[in-house]
Amino acid sequence: MVAMIGRSALPGRTDVEARFTAILDGSQSRDEVDRWATRAMRSLEHAEVDEPIWWALGVLSGIDLRDGPGEPYLHDDEQVRGWLAEFRARCGVFS
Repeated sequence: MVAMIGRSALPGRTDVEARFTAILDGSQSRDEVDRWATRAMRSLEHAEVDEPIWWALGVLSGIDLRDGPGEPYLHDDEQVRGWLAEFRARCGVFS
Protein backbone atom coordinates (compact mmCIF):
# COMPACT_ATOMS: atom_id res chain seq x y z
CA MET A 1 0.00 0.00 0.00
CA VAL A 2 1.25 3.50 -0.79
CA ALA A 3 1.40 6.35 1.72
CA MET A 4 -1.16 9.14 1.81
CA ILE A 5 -0.19 12.79 1.63
CA GLY A 6 -0.66 14.62 4.89
CA ARG A 7 0.97 17.38 6.83
CA SER A 8 3.44 15.04 8.48
CA ALA A 9 3.90 12.54 5.62
CA LEU A 10 5.73 14.08 2.69
CA PRO A 11 6.36 11.75 -0.25
CA GLY A 12 9.73 10.08 -0.43
CA ARG A 13 11.49 8.36 -3.29
CA THR A 14 9.92 5.03 -2.33
CA ASP A 15 6.42 6.57 -2.45
CA VAL A 16 7.05 8.03 -5.89
CA GLU A 17 8.48 4.79 -7.29
CA ALA A 18 5.47 2.93 -5.88
CA ARG A 19 3.13 5.20 -7.88
CA PHE A 20 4.91 4.50 -11.17
CA THR A 21 4.77 0.78 -10.37
CA ALA A 22 1.09 0.98 -9.37
CA ILE A 23 0.19 2.43 -12.78
CA LEU A 24 2.12 -0.29 -14.58
CA ASP A 25 0.72 -3.19 -12.53
CA GLY A 26 -2.82 -1.77 -12.52
CA SER A 27 -3.13 -1.50 -8.74
CA GLN A 28 -3.93 2.23 -9.05
CA SER A 29 -5.62 4.17 -11.82
CA ARG A 30 -3.89 6.98 -13.63
CA ASP A 31 -6.53 9.33 -12.23
CA GLU A 32 -5.71 8.27 -8.65
CA VAL A 33 -1.99 8.79 -9.22
CA ASP A 34 -2.57 12.16 -10.90
CA ARG A 35 -4.63 13.36 -7.92
CA TRP A 36 -2.02 12.07 -5.45
CA ALA A 37 0.83 13.81 -7.31
CA THR A 38 -1.09 17.08 -7.56
CA ARG A 39 -1.85 17.05 -3.81
CA ALA A 40 1.79 16.19 -3.09
CA MET A 41 3.03 19.11 -5.18
CA ARG A 42 0.72 21.49 -3.33
CA SER A 43 1.88 20.15 0.04
CA LEU A 44 5.52 20.65 -0.97
CA GLU A 45 5.04 24.10 -2.47
CA HIS A 46 7.10 25.86 0.21
CA ALA A 47 9.31 22.96 1.25
CA GLU A 48 12.82 22.05 0.19
CA VAL A 49 12.24 19.11 -2.12
CA ASP A 50 14.52 16.44 -3.51
CA GLU A 51 14.94 17.21 -7.24
CA PRO A 52 14.11 13.69 -8.48
CA ILE A 53 10.91 13.69 -6.42
CA TRP A 54 9.84 17.10 -7.73
CA TRP A 55 10.57 16.04 -11.32
CA ALA A 56 8.58 12.81 -10.93
CA LEU A 57 5.64 14.56 -9.30
CA GLY A 58 5.50 16.88 -12.31
CA VAL A 59 5.37 13.87 -14.63
CA LEU A 60 2.81 12.01 -12.54
CA SER A 61 0.55 15.04 -12.14
CA GLY A 62 -0.38 14.76 -15.82
CA ILE A 63 -0.32 10.99 -16.18
CA ASP A 64 -4.06 10.75 -16.88
CA LEU A 65 -4.18 13.15 -19.85
CA ARG A 66 -5.96 12.10 -23.06
CA ASP A 67 -6.49 13.76 -26.45
CA GLY A 68 -10.22 13.62 -25.82
CA PRO A 69 -12.99 11.55 -24.24
CA GLY A 70 -12.54 7.87 -24.99
CA GLU A 71 -9.11 8.45 -26.56
CA PRO A 72 -6.01 6.56 -25.40
CA TYR A 73 -3.75 8.15 -22.83
CA LEU A 74 -1.18 10.59 -24.20
CA HIS A 75 1.56 8.62 -22.41
CA ASP A 76 1.46 4.84 -22.82
CA ASP A 77 2.90 2.22 -20.48
CA GLU A 78 6.17 2.16 -22.42
CA GLN A 79 6.66 5.85 -21.71
CA VAL A 80 5.73 5.33 -18.04
CA ARG A 81 8.39 2.59 -17.84
CA GLY A 82 10.86 5.03 -19.39
CA TRP A 83 9.99 7.69 -16.81
CA LEU A 84 10.41 5.14 -14.02
CA ALA A 85 13.86 4.29 -15.40
CA GLU A 86 14.71 8.00 -15.62
CA PHE A 87 13.49 8.56 -12.05
CA ARG A 88 15.71 5.72 -10.83
CA ALA A 89 18.67 7.15 -12.75
CA ARG A 90 18.05 10.61 -11.25
CA CYS A 91 18.06 8.92 -7.83
CA GLY A 92 21.30 7.12 -8.64
CA VAL A 93 19.61 3.72 -8.80
CA PHE A 94 20.41 1.70 -11.89
CA SER A 95 18.59 -1.53 -12.60
